[in-house]
Amino acid sequence: MNKSITLGLRANWQQFTLLVVVNAFVGAMVGLERTIVPLIAEADFALVSRSVILSFLVSFGIVKALANLFAGRFSDRIGRKRILVAGWLVGLPVPFLIIFAPSWGWIVFANVLLGINQGLCWSTTVIMKIDLVGPQRRGLAMGLNEFAGYIAVSLSALATGYLAATYGLRPVPFLPGIAFAVLGLLLSVLFVHETRGHARQEAIDKGTEGNPLSFARILLLTSWKDRALFAASQAGMVNNLNDGMVWGLVPIFLAGAGLPLEQVGIIAGIYPGVWGLSQLVTGALSDRWGRKWMIVAGMWVQAIGIAAFVIGKTFGVWLIGAVLLGIGTALVYPTLIATVSDVAHPDWRATAVGVYRLWRDGGYAVGALLSGALADALGIPIAIAAVAGLTFLSGVIVAGLMYETLPTRRVAQPKLAVQSHPAGDPR
Repeated sequence: MNKSITLGLRANWQQFTLLVVVNAFVGAMVGLERTIVPLIAEADFALVSRSVILSFLVSFGIVKALANLFAGRFSDRIGRKRILVAGWLVGLPVPFLIIFAPSWGWIVFANVLLGINQGLCWSTTVIMKIDLVGPQRRGLAMGLNEFAGYIAVSLSALATGYLAATYGLRPVPFLPGIAFAVLGLLLSVLFVHETRGHARQEAIDKGTEGNPLSFARILLLTSWKDRALFAASQAGMVNNLNDGMVWGLVPIFLAGAGLPLEQVGIIAGIYPGVWGLSQLVTGALSDRWGRKWMIVAGMWVQAIGIAAFVIGKTFGVWLIGAVLLGIGTALVYPTLIATVSDVAHPDWRATAVGVYRLWRDGGYAVGALLSGALADALGIPIAIAAVAGLTFLSGVIVAGLMYETLPTRRVAQPKLAVQSHPAGDPR
């Protein structure tokens, strides 16, 4: 092993900062869609079925979930940088497909490519930052990562709302996406370095290098057999289930209530904006306070924020709901990834992160299908209320099942984090 490799945020601040910038471009790509794609469905293609409109989210969620799994597994096998570059190459056509789409099928296909782009690029930037910082300050590292990504989502959503109100739904709002994709690709090819060696160095430092688990074993541990990983995976899925509902239904709901497009864009942008900014604090706090109860609190605050969209009748109440939703998601998002990183061994951590993100981003597809079906059958308010209830229930599951994973606070818990081959069932 190269002895020049040093773990830690301070020792690797230049590469870490570069990856933060790259992830901002990843977030900006998905932010292009959060305000106006559901409105394009109605305005340009005369779609009225909520389930059909949300088909773009189903394709996005399924493909992104599978891309996360691929990115995690193959990052462990062939390296992180190659996966990152591949994700940007796939993302390049997305703005052009949306700009020139003659039918809704083109939008759905664009979201297939966007899902691959997001799964490969966001997963690898997460994994590379975890590699660089080592076992300390993971919460802070994930807070910085998600801050950059979701501030970019927010700014991009706000910009597209403004551009759409000024110039129309297409093509102008999607022109910045061309620059985002090109810049992300160039930075990744020319300046990002491979970080797999840092994960190997961490394993050596722990004295547990070698003998990585099989993929099937990691899939079972992350999905079901370990209580903390199971709790994190289901919470991640429900989090993105409600995010998918907010993305796909809330703009239609607000526009149908007579809200001007500029104000729809403000609500669509303020939610990821608060989410992104708050993670500068919440990620670091999870390194001090622990993971479990921040996740529980986050799920419950999200549930209250979502319910505010149903209860409220004015822009002010809906704005408060969006702020609460952003705060709750900020409590959850970096903390869940830090939880997985706490438990997983460096030899199989990237694969475990990929499995977690498989379940988490599968929530987009589940949320689109569930909320679309409920909206068509019972109306959008019922769909929103049902998702609020599921989010609260997910927090109850975390409270009942999860053990604390922060290494400095963990007491007599399974030693998965220091074993390549854990024995027995961690439950």
